[in-house]
Amino acid sequence: MTLIIAATSLGLLGSFHCIGMCGPIALALPVHQYSPLKKYFGIFLYNLGRVATYTFLGVIFGLLGQSFFLGGFQQILSIVIGALLLLSVIFTNSKSLHRAKSLGFLYSFINSVKNQLGNLFNKKGLHFLFFIGLLNGLLPCGLVYLGIAGAIATGHYIKGAEFMFYFGIGTVPIMYAVAFLGQFITLKYRNHIRHAMPYIVSIMAVMLIVRGLNLGIPYLSPQFEKETHKVSCCEKPSTGKETIKCSPKKCH
Repeated sequence: MTLIIAATSLGLLGSFHCIGMCGPIALALPVHQYSPLKKYFGIFLYNLGRVATYTFLGVIFGLLGQSFFLGGFQQILSIVIGALLLLSVIFTNSKSLHRAKSLGFLYSFINSVKNQLGNLFNKKGLHFLFFIGLLNGLLPCGLVYLGIAGAIATGHYIKGAEFMFYFGIGTVPIMYAVAFLGQFITLKYRNHIRHAMPYIVSIMAVMLIVRGLNLGIPYLSPQFEKETHKVSCCEKPSTGKETIKCSPKKCH
């Protein structure tokens, strides 16, 4: 239940960022020619596609977190996630890095997604809105990065998928509002929200790094539990036989 509340809250509170980032896509959805009922259903399909992509990302990054947890690298994982979030802020806001050849594959992928989105916007049919949502979920977004960090931190692919699913559900109310009432949200307001997001991501990144430093600060940087190795309490009987008799008392 705690995981559900945390994921939904992150999606709901952070979804105001969607007004600035994904708002233009939601505003441009080809649903305005439909009746109110079909328009509502079309926006539902769009959001369903986004949530489906987020859930898939939760599985992938939950598996990544699981491998770290099994290896006992929770502390390192927290620091690495924080550092990656900080790098994501730098990459997103640096024109020089945007042109870097080393990131060519990444930006080629993003451009490909954008091109596919453009093609889908020209298609007629409500079902295409689902695919628009699928691709929309793949676009770079600071809020999604936070969701992915949460999925990794769950340390399990099922919990990661669950986290990202409820994260996506949390973003749905605002995205519905943008699609229906977007004309009342000014461009200036959307820009203010978009510009605030890098600072929010940076704060969360620093908190994750501090958490991984194992400083012993309750809630902020708690000490990670270290695994204790169990020592066998088995004793070999003095009869000289090969059988081993174990004491019922457990030793650590």
